[in-house]
Amino acid sequence: FDRVRNIILYDTLKSTWSTPAVYRVLIMRLITTSKSALAAALLSASSPRAITAWEDSCTQFKDIYADGTELCEKMWADSFEVVDDASRAYTMWFFNENDNPNNFVTEQLFGSDKVPDQCHLKYYHKEAPSPEGDDMTECHPWKNNACCDSTTVQSVDKLNEGYGEGYKWDRCGPMSQACERFFVMEACLYECEPSAGLFRKYDETQVNDPDYNEWQLHKMPIRKSFCDSWYTACANDYFCGEGDFFACSADYDKTQAVIAAKEAALLEEEESKKVTGLVIGLIVVGVLAAVGFGAVAFLYHREKQGKPVFTQVEAGVST
Repeated sequence: FDRVRNIILYDTLKSTWSTPAVYRVLIMRLITTSKSALAAALLSASSPRAITAWEDSCTQFKDIYADGTELCEKMWADSFEVVDDASRAYTMWFFNENDNPNNFVTEQLFGSDKVPDQCHLKYYHKEAPSPEGDDMTECHPWKNNACCDSTTVQSVDKLNEGYGEGYKWDRCGPMSQACERFFVMEACLYECEPSAGLFRKYDETQVNDPDYNEWQLHKMPIRKSFCDSWYTACANDYFCGEGDFFACSADYDKTQAVIAAKEAALLEEEESKKVTGLVIGLIVVGVLAAVGFGAVAFLYHREKQGKPVFTQVEAGVST
């Protein structure tokens, strides 16, 4: 398999296959699987911005989004709606575990009897909000009443990797700590906030809709000040495509399909070479065996005729 990796690496550099984005994704796979110093060096040489952007679609936040409002509303395809009125807008983070300010917002929007006792969203979510233990440290503001289980939000990596490679927020390279913290906050809100389920895009009356699901949000109001701070923190970091998480995931799947096809073709070529070599070897052995058998048969035939090919040298005959 190491030989196949080397072939892929070489072929990536010399061919015109696909786009430069595929080159870097493939070389990154080589780095993560073989820890190849050569691959790392080639990756660095393949793009002047490879350290901060691993795919061609990667662009700085400030070149994707005009401001914090566009960031929050575009990144998750209208899952959030940015509003100025803080008293009627949710926050993605708070610090008092005993006083979730989002409960007050829900009362303002839906009435005091609408603070949810069910989670409504269904992916990793619980059926109903409940307290978590002291081991819930990453999303700790929701510890006393959470729709998430502490095991699904136990670390930054767990949150980042929970929905697969295509949904990792650092696909374009390591983010600044300030920027990444906002992604952690958003992930905690989605996983843990009981009021989030009130903004599910589809309800039970829409089960016949071809796009029906029980996980997607739609226009949950978020404080503008929070989104503006997010934009400031991430302005110089990189994100994929046109800034839409769902579109980025679809592009990622296409890229991986191309890479997988390339790897499969090279593996098949290697196996074919092995089979060809084996066949040639068997043919050579067969030919040699046939020649050997024919030689033995010839010698035996001459012996039967009294005309041996090889005769003993009579004792005493001088040379």
